[in-house]
Amino acid sequence: MSASRELQIQGNSLVVLVGPAGSGKSTFARRHFRPTEVVSSDACRALVGDGQFDQSASEDAFALLRDITRRRLRNRTLTVVDATNVRQADRAPLLLLAHTNGVPAVAIVFDLPVETCLEGNRSRLDDRVPDRVVRQQFEDLRDELRVLEEGFDVVHRLSSREDVDSARVMCGFASVSDTDC
Repeated sequence: MSASRELQIQGNSLVVLVGPAGSGKSTFARRHFRPTEVVSSDACRALVGDGQFDQSASEDAFALLRDITRRRLRNRTLTVVDATNVRQADRAPLLLLAHTNGVPAVAIVFDLPVETCLEGNRSRLDDRVPDRVVRQQFEDLRDELRVLEEGFDVVHRLSSREDVDSARVMCGFASVSDTDC
């Protein structure tokens, strides 16, 4: 069993989860953050479209996601964005929101092997993303890893399922599960 990895996060931060479908971002968010702290692209799609997997609603869903994120950051509230965010073009508007509101921007990168992501995606109980899409997201992330620190104050990189499973989100010296950020 590996030792736990502590991910330090300030309480008023923007936390951007980055990784392909099936890498465990949503599970990680549910495990480490309160539901009110997580802004999910899937949940936003469900609000503006015909369900969380309605890709035709993506444009409106991401506009809503950015609006909610902007409002939360303006109120200095810990905000976790749960979306793939594998392309710099997807992260840039979020970083701008963090910088405009003067809050730290933290990336948690799920840099897992593609087979691990495909396996995670295939084990979903709900709609699965096509394998070709997961592979493309994986390649997009590979291309972006060199420039990922494009404005993040902190980048935490999880490179195995064990890293993900053993991670502990810490606010200062307290675990988020014990004390809110």
